[in-house]
Amino acid sequence: MNTQKLTSHSFHPAKAAANRPAASLLAQAMQTLRRWSQLARQRRQLASLSDEMLKDIGRSRADIEQEAGRPFWDDPDRR
Repeated sequence: MNTQKLTSHSFHPAKAAANRPAASLLAQAMQTLRRWSQLARQRRQLASLSDEMLKDIGRSRADIEQEAGRPFWDDPDRR
């Protein structure tokens, strides 16, 4: 049996451990991108509401214009 061939295709814990931080970083980046997309969508939806609908939820057009004008990365939940 050729042991060199076996070790070249076997599991390497050190390499797997080195990939974990990269995978975690990628997962975190994907989560951030999803959150930014969600914020942008919600702000567009708010901006499209009629004045009557805004009155029903207790907001003014000025409130919504201010919120809709914020950049997508400005997350109020992360303050």
